[in-house]
Amino acid sequence: MNASIIANPTAKRASSVHNVNSLDPPFGSRYLVDSSLTFTQNAWDHVPPPVDQGATIAASLARQRAAVVSEEEKLKINSKPAKYWDNFYKNNEGNFFKDRKWLHNEFPDLVAAAEPTAGSLKIAEFGCGAGNSIFPVLSANKNPLLELYAYDYSSHAVKLVQHNPLYNSPSCGSIHAAVWDLASDHLLPPGLVPGSVDIVILVFVLSALHPDEWASAIRNVQKVLKPGTGKVLFRDYGRYDLTQLRFKSGRMMSDNFYKRGDGTRVYFFELDELSLLFTGKRLSKEEKDIANSGADTTQMVEDEEDLGTGSTSEIPSTPSNVPTTIDEIDGSSPAATDPRNATAILRPIQQSGMLFPSDISTARIDSLSPNRGDLDIHPKLLDPLFDGTGDSNKSDGQHLMPHHPLFSTINLGIDRRLIVNRKRQLKMYRVWMQGVFQKNQGSIMKQRASEN
Repeated sequence: MNASIIANPTAKRASSVHNVNSLDPPFGSRYLVDSSLTFTQNAWDHVPPPVDQGATIAASLARQRAAVVSEEEKLKINSKPAKYWDNFYKNNEGNFFKDRKWLHNEFPDLVAAAEPTAGSLKIAEFGCGAGNSIFPVLSANKNPLLELYAYDYSSHAVKLVQHNPLYNSPSCGSIHAAVWDLASDHLLPPGLVPGSVDIVILVFVLSALHPDEWASAIRNVQKVLKPGTGKVLFRDYGRYDLTQLRFKSGRMMSDNFYKRGDGTRVYFFELDELSLLFTGKRLSKEEKDIANSGADTTQMVEDEEDLGTGSTSEIPSTPSNVPTTIDEIDGSSPAATDPRNATAILRPIQQSGMLFPSDISTARIDSLSPNRGDLDIHPKLLDPLFDGTGDSNKSDGQHLMPHHPLFSTINLGIDRRLIVNRKRQLKMYRVWMQGVFQKNQGSIMKQRASEN
């Protein structure tokens, strides 16, 4: 065996996301330290972009901005977004997305909640779709006092959840599903009261909302969680993920916000945007350095054929007719932006042009973006009146939303992955954002007291 890889026979049991709060790399990561080994595995963690990525980004954005979605079509799509997801689930039923078995590796809180002696707990998933997150949690549950709640604004998606055999006959614990819009004003989910939920699952959901809806969504999440202990488990699409760059002309609704061919929407986040949304402040330079770096390590765990290792191992093999040029793929369906379908969006990258963990630096990552500073942040998050009741004098970029800090960051990081099609000798660069945020004790009361 090549000395650059050390194999561990145990299955991967930890996250591959490099948390901004931790100086040490996560246990169980697979690092590519020798480019000659690129095609020996299906995927590599913390692989930075190719050296020509800056030019690729600029060219893609220029093409997309040359022909954006019309104002008339924007109004049509944004006025009834649930309709497009209803159509999506009617056409695809519950077979489109795979169950997210990787959740337990990425979020240990779900494992702890399912223990037989964990006690009375409530977990709510907002944007549950067909149940591809909530049912893996239910299947693994051994806690008779665990209550699961699943919500989506697509009525057809909720019907799929309710017709699942596990829904009607759970082996342990209970599950409830209902139609509810995460961005609702003044309406909490059916069956929940303020401060009653221990964990909220928010996986590939916030990106489907219009930026105008973010503040309402975050406030609703904050309202239902228990003060001081309630947690948000978050994962979503990252800025300049390969699928963002694949969108054709006529798909961009605004910077980093796109419509797919079926009318559903997707936004690609930057780390600072998530930090601002949940905590009201940006990350420090040190935190960004950690998130953008991959430690020079040779440890590799997880067998590539192990189906329990998470999103990497769930990627299917590539059919022979998959297009590989930038003009053939437009990210027109959720398949194109879903991490488990990554081989549907391939692009050849010259192996000699790749950087590896020992070469990476934050300056190098930053230089790949054509926009820097505030231009990387959605304007809504720089508006002190974002949630409608703010103090217009707050504009220093530290506490931009009036009720912040609503949450504290337990961890936040970037999952940068090089996904490899070994048969066709192809590579693709993926970016996902992941975090765990904890509701602060009495943050709203403190804010109101400071305003008096």
